[in-house]
Amino acid sequence: MPIDPSVAIGAELPSQDFSWTSSEVQLYHLGLGAGSRPTDASELRYLRDGESQVLPTFATVAATFHAAEPPKVSFPGVEIDLAKVVHGSQEVVVHGPIPANGKGRTTTRIAEVWDKGKAAVIVQESTTVDPEGNPLWTARSSIFARGEGGFGGERGPSESVELPDREPDVEVDVPTLPQQALLYRLCGDRNPLHSDPEFAKAAGFPAPILHGLCTYGIVCKAATDAVLDGDAARVKAFRARFAGVVFPGETLRVRIWRDGDRLLITAVVVERDLAPALADVVLTIA
Repeated sequence: MPIDPSVAIGAELPSQDFSWTSSEVQLYHLGLGAGSRPTDASELRYLRDGESQVLPTFATVAATFHAAEPPKVSFPGVEIDLAKVVHGSQEVVVHGPIPANGKGRTTTRIAEVWDKGKAAVIVQESTTVDPEGNPLWTARSSIFARGEGGFGGERGPSESVELPDREPDVEVDVPTLPQQALLYRLCGDRNPLHSDPEFAKAAGFPAPILHGLCTYGIVCKAATDAVLDGDAARVKAFRARFAGVVFPGETLRVRIWRDGDRLLITAVVVERDLAPALADVVLTIA
């Protein structure tokens, strides 16, 4: 079915009620590579039973942690083959530290549908509250659907971030594991693009790729550890554009510029001539 912006834009998706525990928080952090320094007290803050500190990026999986099926791109006015879809961008704003154990309800609407010519971009906005109605986090994400453009919609704005004209203040290399995607998929994203070699080849990739949201979380953790003394409570917001793929086992080079109450960040792949992985990355400090 062609994309119909008149139906899609403003449509509300079914709300989700969910809960999470410290064990799921720990598994999420392990999926990002936490625990590589197993005797480091600051590293173990991510992995404590019952009282783990929680990276704000956990918000991207909290409602879907127990998913056992591949996701479907089926919304009002939108019906897209999963093999054509990649994550475009993600932003999370937290309204306080996420508790290690909790409950939430997420409501989501389709905010925008952009026509990029050969592709379409669908933007979703969501709000998550606790059982008393107190806000926990808000999020904005986009998906990029290849071959689904040309329906006559608006192209959409540019949200590029200008980096300072100087060397980064901090640079850190973060290795990923060969099995990183297989571990991270236990957080709920069962898209076979990240685990099935034949599916990945059919989608145009030589091998399964790392989840974009895994890269997103890895880079947030790297910046938190390198600049914020590993204190996840200091992160107020984190946003990024997915600029390229990462294959499990590759190394991410994370470059960080201090800019007032923000950290401006890029992430590139060392083994492929610094190919971009994340761009327009902004971490806002609480």
